[in-house]
Amino acid sequence: MSDVRFVAIGDSFTEGVGDELPDGLVRGWADLVAQGWANAVGKPVEYANLAIRGKLIEPIVEQQLEPALALHPTHLSFNGGGNDMLRPRTSIEHVADLFMHVLRRCDEEGVKLIALSGANPSAQLPLRRLIQRRGDVLSAAVAERLADRPDVITAWNWPDRELSTPGYWSADRLHMNPRGHHRVAARVLTSVGQKPPTDWWSLPELEDAGLRGAAYYRAHVLPWVQRRLKGTSSGDGRAAKYADWVEVTPQRV
Repeated sequence: MSDVRFVAIGDSFTEGVGDELPDGLVRGWADLVAQGWANAVGKPVEYANLAIRGKLIEPIVEQQLEPALALHPTHLSFNGGGNDMLRPRTSIEHVADLFMHVLRRCDEEGVKLIALSGANPSAQLPLRRLIQRRGDVLSAAVAERLADRPDVITAWNWPDRELSTPGYWSADRLHMNPRGHHRVAARVLTSVGQKPPTDWWSLPELEDAGLRGAAYYRAHVLPWVQRRLKGTSSGDGRAAKYADWVEVTPQRV
């Protein structure tokens, strides 16, 4: 059994949406962390990822937390609330309470929690001021709840101003591109005491293939609105990409 058994739970941020591989699968920061961790320690790392795009924080906790803990990990990463934040009636205090519930369960099972805040997409989104304000409140609420727990590993991405600039975001402006996912992975690896490749903090900029004006709204905003009206989610019918352990072996770099 590996010394490091790392499981990730969450939504599209943790699933890896925006970091699509040539075969159509998504990678994302959590996959990168698993590989970077194995490379850093020179030993295999066991890795699972139960995150599914589009999930609100309650379904993340209700559907992913216990199956993740049942795998008996050494480390569990948790992020949620980004989708809730876009809904006007969301209680920020309730979201912060669920972070504490995850922490309590990790304490009970002897699992080290890695708590993350999401990256900040507000600069390039409609309703940017509202999203910025709600994200600031959510980020501060979670950080305040964890302030007296220095043993909890934290990776706060929301305050990262460089990460919020357009060069780290995909065409939909809501999900990070590969540059963004690498930057988050570098922060998480640093938080667990490992040294990431230096270039992960800021890979070369990608060609801007994003749409503008009405074309952007038709391609990305309208489908989101339609899902809200229908009560559906981009994650409906999707399964976790790594519901059980996969072994990630060190690579020569």
